[in-house]
Amino acid sequence: MSSTFGALNTAFTGMSAARQGMELAGHNIANANTEGYTRQRVNSSGVAAPAQTGLFAGKPAAGQGVTIDQIARLGDVFADAQVRATASSAGYASVRSTALSSIEATLREPGTDGLSAKMDALWASWGDVSNQPGEAAPAAALLQNAATLSAQISSGYGELDSQWTATRAKTGGMVDDLNIATGQIAELNKQIRSTLNAGGTANELIDKRNVLASSVASLAGGTVRDKGDGTIDVLVGGNAIVSGSDAREVKLTGSFTMIGSSTSPVQLEWADKPGQALALDGGQLAGALSVLAPANGGSGGAIAEAAESYNALAQKLTTDVNTLHQAGSTPGGTTGLDFFSLKAGVPAAQGLTVVPTSAADLATGTPGKGAYDGSNADAISRIGQLATSPNAQWSAVVTKIGVTAKAENLQAQLTDTAAASAAQAQQSTAGVSLDEENISLLANQRAFEASSRVYSALDQALDTLINRTGLVGR
Repeated sequence: MSSTFGALNTAFTGMSAARQGMELAGHNIANANTEGYTRQRVNSSGVAAPAQTGLFAGKPAAGQGVTIDQIARLGDVFADAQVRATASSAGYASVRSTALSSIEATLREPGTDGLSAKMDALWASWGDVSNQPGEAAPAAALLQNAATLSAQISSGYGELDSQWTATRAKTGGMVDDLNIATGQIAELNKQIRSTLNAGGTANELIDKRNVLASSVASLAGGTVRDKGDGTIDVLVGGNAIVSGSDAREVKLTGSFTMIGSSTSPVQLEWADKPGQALALDGGQLAGALSVLAPANGGSGGAIAEAAESYNALAQKLTTDVNTLHQAGSTPGGTTGLDFFSLKAGVPAAQGLTVVPTSAADLATGTPGKGAYDGSNADAISRIGQLATSPNAQWSAVVTKIGVTAKAENLQAQLTDTAAASAAQAQQSTAGVSLDEENISLLANQRAFEASSRVYSALDQALDTLINRTGLVGR
């Protein structure tokens, strides 16, 4: 039979358990807004009474209080995995959506600042010249409009070149972030394993590691494999980038210029295996690499393909206008002259220049029809109306980029929604509810008070037994 002194210990364990419950409720409340924090609970169990022997064998006996088994994390590994998966998709779609939106913005279509309007102005100027061949005013307007068109084509290409360079630099920063995150995960793996082996609680360390694992997933589409000893492996493209306490670094290689990427594409490689590209399942890095890829006949990187469209437009303008201009004659009778010129050694979009400098250099007429003939200028003014005109070619480019940008924006919205939904589902199990914690705090407070009351009652009973028994009749 357990002694009254043993009952004191039972009351003490109740007070200790209630105190631990109050402290943990306060810890949860303090971290209600901490990123990645997973709420915790005290797991406890009753202490059975020892086996009775001798005179009291077989007699029922009360247990000996409560013991704390562990401080449990109330997370959900499946919800965590879903958060990482959706973060990977959202990261990839976000980068592509941003890139395509920026490309679309450089077009300035439709509008008076777009290339379509500038080409229309060029053809209209040729029409004016056809009515007044050899006159300075319409010729000056034509040359100005042609120079403006050339400058805008060059500017559009330059904006894309700058966007490519900025994206390349930002991607390098992403790689640095990835290496830092994987290194920290490896270090946390070591700390968690040591803490658990020593019998400690590593809940906060695990929370930090989960946040980093989600960051890796957002950057590179990483997936997690639990090793069962408190550590995790992080896999990227099926290969371990973190294994236990070891992390493999990656590096970004390839050209630092858009034009150079055609011969030296930008790619992600293992730092310890130069030349071996790292396959990515998703994430921001995969999205960035996809838009940084070189042009490939319409199926390459979005930025380089858009830039190539400017080159193609410059070449088309040069070919179509020069073909007719060379066949015509100036008011002075000169033939075989170019209107546009492409500078060698630079992209066509940046090498497009206007050759004539005055009305005397414009091949406005048909050879042999006199100085005041404007038939050739009239023919050039009608180029924009042809089904194969530069206008039609550029319109197709604008339409394709617009459709692609809209699709990428929609995909980004869908993946963002999925990521938000996954995060909300994770929070429903792992997040701190202030109402719930207040209830837990109040319940443990009442339990502590009740155990204290038991303690006091037992103390009073022992005082009576020890100090007052046998005093009757004295």
